[in-house]
Amino acid sequence: MSQYEIYTLILCLIVFVAFTVLFTLMIGLIVKSTIKLIRSGIEDEEIRKEYKNAAVKRTTVWEIVEKVFSILLCVLFAACFAFSLYVSLSPNKAVGSIPTLRVVNSGSMAQKNENNDYLFDNNLNDQIFTFDLIVTHALPAEEDLKLYDIVVYKVDEIFLVHRIVGIEEPNADHPEEYYFLLQGDNVERPDRFPVRYSQMKAIYRGERIPFVGSFVSFLQSPAGWLCIILMIFAVIAAPVIENKIAKEKALRIKLIMHQEKTEETSTESANSLNAEKVDEGAEGGDEN
Repeated sequence: MSQYEIYTLILCLIVFVAFTVLFTLMIGLIVKSTIKLIRSGIEDEEIRKEYKNAAVKRTTVWEIVEKVFSILLCVLFAACFAFSLYVSLSPNKAVGSIPTLRVVNSGSMAQKNENNDYLFDNNLNDQIFTFDLIVTHALPAEEDLKLYDIVVYKVDEIFLVHRIVGIEEPNADHPEEYYFLLQGDNVERPDRFPVRYSQMKAIYRGERIPFVGSFVSFLQSPAGWLCIILMIFAVIAAPVIENKIAKEKALRIKLIMHQEKTEETSTESANSLNAEKVDEGAEGGDEN
């Protein structure tokens, strides 16, 4: 990682910790206030309604669709995250038998520069745009590389995707290897130095997915990791909060039902006692 990326990562971590502490305190205060209201009895009427609705409520089609949608959304997010990890952890060595996915982060191959006549003369229309996700394959043998092939190569720890515009066969200056001249379609001049076969990592054969790379690049960035961690925090915290409040409501509804049952029993006892007194009075009147 570059110094800028390390700085950005540290800054994102500081922001994440600060926001996590702030949100935790806020959520804690809200939960405490809610529990206090429940225990004080202020929410009794609402709790009764929820209990009655839950007793007669049936699962609707919309609720099923909502649950399925939530599950699919979580699966999709997990798949996207796993996919971004796969792209991020793709080997930096030469591609083997399994093709590798790479994100294009430059516009050097995005357009045909009007000064590059070979692009128009040979009808080369396989340009690559910034944030395209491209499929790269294993390199052919050194002598099998052709003019205008697009290859991935490494220069000073940077991976580039350019087109071969010149091939210099082995000669007295380099008797055991080819020299390749590479150039971006959107650039007026070839690369400053020739590229050796040993610097090349893969070849591009025209397979690309437009603009998907922007999402992959975001998930690979410190900001993307920050969003992922915040989402994990939310996914973990939400059920815990809901369960805690649900338990308090369940305890409260039990207390409410117990109180109502006690009141009913007291009322029945009082009514029964009054009825007995009335009966005794009526019997005394008959005897007289």
